[in-house]
Amino acid sequence: MNVRKIAYNVLEESEKKSKYISLALDSVISRGELSGEDRALLSALVYGVTERKITLDYFISALSGRNIRSLDSEVLNLLRLGAYQIIYMDKIPDSAAVNETVKLASRYAARSKNFVNAILRRICREKSSLPYPTDNTERLSIENSIPKELCEHFMRDYPDDFEEIIRASNSKPKLTLTVNTLRSSRDSLAKIIGDGCEKTAFSEKGLKLTSSFAVSDFSPLSDGLCYVQDEASQIAVSALAPKSGDTVIDVCSCPGGKAFFSAILMENVGKIYCFDLHESKLPLIKNQAEKLGIEIINAERHDSRIAREDLIEKADKVICDVPCSGLGVLAKKPEIRHKSFNDLSELDNIQKEILEASAKYVKVGGVLLYSTCTLRKAENEERVAQFLSTHPNFELLPFSVGTLEAKEGLLTLLPSKHATDGFFISLLKRRS
Repeated sequence: MNVRKIAYNVLEESEKKSKYISLALDSVISRGELSGEDRALLSALVYGVTERKITLDYFISALSGRNIRSLDSEVLNLLRLGAYQIIYMDKIPDSAAVNETVKLASRYAARSKNFVNAILRRICREKSSLPYPTDNTERLSIENSIPKELCEHFMRDYPDDFEEIIRASNSKPKLTLTVNTLRSSRDSLAKIIGDGCEKTAFSEKGLKLTSSFAVSDFSPLSDGLCYVQDEASQIAVSALAPKSGDTVIDVCSCPGGKAFFSAILMENVGKIYCFDLHESKLPLIKNQAEKLGIEIINAERHDSRIAREDLIEKADKVICDVPCSGLGVLAKKPEIRHKSFNDLSELDNIQKEILEASAKYVKVGGVLLYSTCTLRKAENEERVAQFLSTHPNFELLPFSVGTLEAKEGLLTLLPSKHATDGFFISLLKRRS
């Protein structure tokens, strides 16, 4: 299989059809035609080019003297693909990166073949002295392939940590598992996996894989002994601490990780309602729950901006993990960085409506978990403060998980500090 050709086609499809990289890749990998080595190379090329697009485009423009917008998408994606291999993939010889890309150009952009060849060869010659901007913010943007507006955002919201946060956006997070203690223990599963894992730092039921495994071939997953879930999400549910017999409502559940973790903590005793706006996503929850042996989950389609009348004041615990801008998962979803963040008013309104409706489910003495996977204070601390200002019957609830302490009931996890997704956690207790 010509992996570079497949990578080029995935990049083209993603760009022209605005398709998520992960979905475009999955549709190719699911055909089962690629070896493990080829799948790894394909993923590295596609995610790498997407992650480093801003940097690659800057150098392509600087060395060609051409505005990026003046290049056809076919030519630009070929140049990105070749340049990424030359600059970032040490194990691929420069000559192979150039020659294979030029072969693709002969097929997909024949008129520009010589141009592609010339620019890639210039990158080979000058890659050790590529020109960076002198302005500090612009340099930070180009070095880390983060839009300047996002760099400025992190500088405003996290003045003491912004450089580390920005650099962590290009890290390679370890795959993290939640151990299904309904069927196994963390120590037992760690023995099965062997040297390829380590215990999570804060969650008592997590393992991080230190070796590469093909998820499709990893038997503990297919056997229901565990499932994939970042430690940040595990920490959030651990803070909420649902217990046996509780009624839990997960208002934006899909793909269901927090509901599964809740069921595990509840020892499969109680009731969990899982809502999602899209009917097509519900099988993801139902099928995984069955694989894990969880019997207390009821997954239904529901618009969580509207409270269900039959469940008002019925929940001991509510999980309100709202749709967000996703700035905490840039390392896992590199395409997020290329979205526009100029107008998030619609997203802000959705969050307000979901939080408002979710609060109606909480019984007196019950607790609501409000969380996001973003690092934007307007969606996090400011959203909670706004809610409390109009809901005096709720108060922040202090919590701790492992060595983490949230004395004021608010916790922000940073990839650079905690080796988790960027994540915000708050607990709100209804007192009357």
